[in-house]
Amino acid sequence: MSEHPTTKPRISTRIGSIAESATLAVDAKAKALKAAGRPVIGFGAGEPDFPTPDYVVAAAVAACSVPANHRYTPAAGLPDLRQAVADKTQRDSGYEVAPSQVLITNGGKQAVYEAFATLVDPGDEVLLPAPYWTTYPEAIRLAGGTPVEVFAGADQGYLVTVDQLEAARTERTKALLFCSPSNPTGAVYSPEQTEAIGRWALEHGIWVITDEIYEHLVYDDAVFTPIVRAVPELADTTVVLNGVAKTYAMTGWRVGWMIGPADVIKAATNLQSHLSSNVANVSQRAAIAAVTGDLSAVARMREAFDRRRRTIVEMLSAIDGVTCPTPKGAFYVYPSVEGVLGRTIRGVTPTTSAELAGLILEKVEVAVVPGEAFGPSGYLRLSYALGDDDLVEGVGRIATLLAEAH
Repeated sequence: MSEHPTTKPRISTRIGSIAESATLAVDAKAKALKAAGRPVIGFGAGEPDFPTPDYVVAAAVAACSVPANHRYTPAAGLPDLRQAVADKTQRDSGYEVAPSQVLITNGGKQAVYEAFATLVDPGDEVLLPAPYWTTYPEAIRLAGGTPVEVFAGADQGYLVTVDQLEAARTERTKALLFCSPSNPTGAVYSPEQTEAIGRWALEHGIWVITDEIYEHLVYDDAVFTPIVRAVPELADTTVVLNGVAKTYAMTGWRVGWMIGPADVIKAATNLQSHLSSNVANVSQRAAIAAVTGDLSAVARMREAFDRRRRTIVEMLSAIDGVTCPTPKGAFYVYPSVEGVLGRTIRGVTPTTSAELAGLILEKVEVAVVPGEAFGPSGYLRLSYALGDDDLVEGVGRIATLLAEAH
């Protein structure tokens, strides 16, 4: 009798080893509970609660009846949109790029994936300042690279230093992921810090992949500093990631972009031609209206985010055991809850932020994302891109629960 062939795993090791997006998982759980009639308040997803501006929607509606938008278009994006992104980069970031250096992607997340896939070989290391957005390490691993975490805690305002980066650098270091304003912490690097990190990367021949999707969301005295403007010589070894999702409340339209040296953009376009062809043309037409329009709608949203930011920091800081640095950008707070862990709340003693987040959802029906999704345990991420009333009610429930800790 012949032996049975060895059973191969049903799922590839590469895909089987990916963790689910923690932020989307928390958001999905919150929405499911809400649909079941539970009064859940979700602080999980980084999604503005505003509708997309009217003029952007109008451009999309008009585009629907144009037959050219019903067809394939170039994989790299509509020429008009690539030009508009180049013009917008000059306007907002203060340096010049050619339309041929722009690749339009299906949301910023595809730009993240393609940047690592295009630059990273198996065995390459990518320096990843932590806390980091949950998708970065998975995209690095999918490219065969090794994420090397460089952690800065609340005591450093979640900002890594050049000395920390240098200590983590090896001969295998290929790239640095730089995100300012930051998801998940809301931290913003100063112009001086940005320049110092850029000069260090340039000196050591390290690529910079810079995620600038929160560029227009800065508060107080913080300013957004494009790393290529701070260090113009980096232009040949930097890939810029961006999109319309956060600035224009367009998360569902799925339009992002990569800007980089021509050879990198050509290679990434080749990848995209096999991966997804082109971005939906109606969405691209909407994006043209967004990036060529003025920033008044953005200013109104930022005003609301700023108000909510101050409220949530004040409320969280009043909770015993919680330390909440004031974020200077994006729409997240990242409080340390280490002072709460190990204490008993309603008969349960959480020892990790994941356990605490589970307890908060179970006992007071508020969804937050635990620090484990972004690096070390001991923290929670809350998005304040939700309505003012829900924000106050949700943080109030958390405060009431944690007041019982003993």
